[in-house]
Amino acid sequence: MDPYYLIAAVVGLGVLIFVHELGHFLVAKYAGVGVERFSVGFGPRILARTYGETEYRISAIPLGGYVKLVGETPEDTEAVVSNSFTAQSVWVRLAIVVAGPGFNVLMAILIYSTIYMIGVPRVPAIVGEVLPETPAMRAGFVAGDKIISIDGRPIELWYELKQVVTKSAGKELSAVVDREGRHLTLLVVPKLTQDKNIFGESIQEGRMGIRASDARIYKSYPPHLALWKGTVRTADLTRLTVLSVIKLIQGTIPVKSIGGPIMIVQMTGEQAKGGFFSYISFIALLSINLAILNLLPIPILDGGHIFFLAAEVVTGRPMSVRWREVAQQVGLVLIISLMLFAILNDLSRIVMR
Repeated sequence: MDPYYLIAAVVGLGVLIFVHELGHFLVAKYAGVGVERFSVGFGPRILARTYGETEYRISAIPLGGYVKLVGETPEDTEAVVSNSFTAQSVWVRLAIVVAGPGFNVLMAILIYSTIYMIGVPRVPAIVGEVLPETPAMRAGFVAGDKIISIDGRPIELWYELKQVVTKSAGKELSAVVDREGRHLTLLVVPKLTQDKNIFGESIQEGRMGIRASDARIYKSYPPHLALWKGTVRTADLTRLTVLSVIKLIQGTIPVKSIGGPIMIVQMTGEQAKGGFFSYISFIALLSINLAILNLLPIPILDGGHIFFLAAEVVTGRPMSVRWREVAQQVGLVLIISLMLFAILNDLSRIVMR
């Protein structure tokens, strides 16, 4: 494997893990909970320094990290002190747990907002090719037409055009185009077309029969709009990630598509070679995936802790130490099994090349 891929992955994943654990750490500190250890990575320590009550370390296995809080583990609950995790109200404990995934989401918002503010190449709504025997050809579109509006809605980018057309099968649309400085109005009725979505499911969409040009424009936004667009982009990708998990459980997405650390290294390296913006966009996507993964209701993950705390809110008492110990062991087995399965998938993909 290209060492460049490995370096890009280690740096990217290291930042994601650090940000995730930083969320737990900062909220715990704010709540007055003692932090015994802040570790990026698992296993044997490579580098460690102690400041105040907390040991900060980098550990050998870069596939996660953890923050060890005072009074956090079941065996610590016998000696509850004022700065222990257990001594806090259920809502404070919930805030500490949620802060990890929350910081990953905030990181994605920050990255996408920065990209929107700086500006990246976008595909303008300029016709590059008109396919034969299509609604666009019958309507009179020609290569080079710059689409200005559809049914009075301003259009600048190709994806904006696509959003309108895909939902308008069988409906007559009034398109204003700029053709060599002249504004023309063309009437087009998108044709209902069978296609497949990103999950491989059959869908029906409206199509005009045009392809985008190779032209690119740089589009940037002022900070407040960039922040809004970055938030919307993160929300859209979060919904898509959650939907992907649901489709995986339903069997729509085959389990063989699950990727492990080898696949992540390869994809991160490929995005890094594609340029800085490609790389950080992928890191933002991984940050969203990390947040969603940690919110799954599996013991040992943040989602498992949230489930226990929700049960405590409902019942009015914490789950017994014995049940928490059993749940943690089951969760550990599930996570290790999933990791091994993902690695086997990675290896099978390599063998099949």
